[in-house]
Amino acid sequence: MTYLQCVLRLTLTFFLPFGGRLSENNRWVQLSYLVPWRRVEQEYSKNFSKDPRGGRAVSVRMALGALIIQEREGFSDRHLVQYITENPYLQYFLGLEAYQEEPPFDPSLLTYFRKRLGHDAINQVNEWIVEAARREEENADDDEHVGKPAYIIRSRCRRRLTNTATRTGQEPRSHRGKLILDATCAPADVAYPTDLSLLNTAREKLEDIIDTLHAPHKGNMKKPRVRRRQARRDYLKTAKNRKPGRREIRKAVGQQLRYVARDLRFIEQLVPHTPLTRLSRRQYRDLLVIGVLYRQQHEMYRLHSHRVDDRIVSIAQPDVRPIVRGKAKANVEFGAKVAISVVDGYAMMKKMNWDNFNEGTTLIESVERYVERFGCYPEAVLADKIYRTRENLRYCKEHGVRLSGPKLGRPPKQVDPEQKKLEQQDMGERNAVEGKFGEGKRSYGLGLIRARLRQTSETVIALQLLVMNLEKRLRLLFWLIYAEFLVMDCDMIRPVS
Repeated sequence: MTYLQCVLRLTLTFFLPFGGRLSENNRWVQLSYLVPWRRVEQEYSKNFSKDPRGGRAVSVRMALGALIIQEREGFSDRHLVQYITENPYLQYFLGLEAYQEEPPFDPSLLTYFRKRLGHDAINQVNEWIVEAARREEENADDDEHVGKPAYIIRSRCRRRLTNTATRTGQEPRSHRGKLILDATCAPADVAYPTDLSLLNTAREKLEDIIDTLHAPHKGNMKKPRVRRRQARRDYLKTAKNRKPGRREIRKAVGQQLRYVARDLRFIEQLVPHTPLTRLSRRQYRDLLVIGVLYRQQHEMYRLHSHRVDDRIVSIAQPDVRPIVRGKAKANVEFGAKVAISVVDGYAMMKKMNWDNFNEGTTLIESVERYVERFGCYPEAVLADKIYRTRENLRYCKEHGVRLSGPKLGRPPKQVDPEQKKLEQQDMGERNAVEGKFGEGKRSYGLGLIRARLRQTSETVIALQLLVMNLEKRLRLLFWLIYAEFLVMDCDMIRPVS
């Protein structure tokens, strides 16, 4: 049974109350065939509770499918549920058997979907999709229509790396394929942080906490004088100045530090009368974060420095750290740093951390993972100069892997033309990973992560890579279908000998 026949049989089972049937050429129908839903369901249904009490559990297909739709189209949680309710193709993609006019789930559940799945589960699904894509490309290379228009398939399918992947404990048979490595920052949706603005935000949050703690004793206890109007005027005096000097900024930072310290003392005095349990969960969390922020800012103010370990740049997202990238557009970015590898146009995550790290340390692990996945070492590793450490060069030399770039040390006076041509070729092929970063940041939201929590942000970043790989498979599937129709047309017009 061909792919078109399989999809047609599946779409016929979806009931539409207003008549007709779904088109097998729709992108969501084709995407539903590319995701291994049954394998995902069997693997991650183990994480759900078997307690019969409580509400009905949502299937893994609906949870993962909703997140894929959201990242692919850029919907908010509320708009996503509205579009799913209005579109039968999206409901088919989520695994529903018939069109329904009621929302399949509440928008608030999307946060729990992101928490429950996590970036590890998304990366595993991504591995399965890439593995299935490689198997289909190998079958395309072994197409029975040799010499016919199936060359269109082979021209767009990368040559297969190996016949079968060897398991651990076996020596790789050969060196095939190329591994491309690089890292980028996935910026979080935070305002550009300054010491003055952070301290002003902390002061305002502390004033609200003081109001909450003093509310039960209103009329019986004198309320602390927080001087919020005066503090606001002092802040705006510098914030509204277009070009404030260093002395003026330092003076304003010192004033806000003293206001924050004063509010923290007032909270300590109110705690014996009103327990902190009266605060909301967000207020209690902000109070803990502000305590660390005040210590960091006070230390930098005292030492006349702008550097401190684990520096907090956002009270709402305290896990965000400044990542120094040295780019022309922005020297510092604020978000998680992600190291990925690209093989045959498919991107897979290697490491993600909210603290800055040297991506060169991921080369050995990436090559070993390549061996586990494809059963052989790559012919070459295409990466930046930061990957060309002595340890990485020694490892690549021992395993017969060529690491792109010039040799360490002083450059030679006479450059070998063949070596220069090879380096230029490597630079051209390495642009594939830069293209993946650009595609993710321009089209799929990797350039601005709007999730607020650390766990959900990591899930969103992993989903970006998953959606990009699905899009690549969808483009390849288009050429497979086109070549199949072309072969059928050629068979019909072939002259009889």
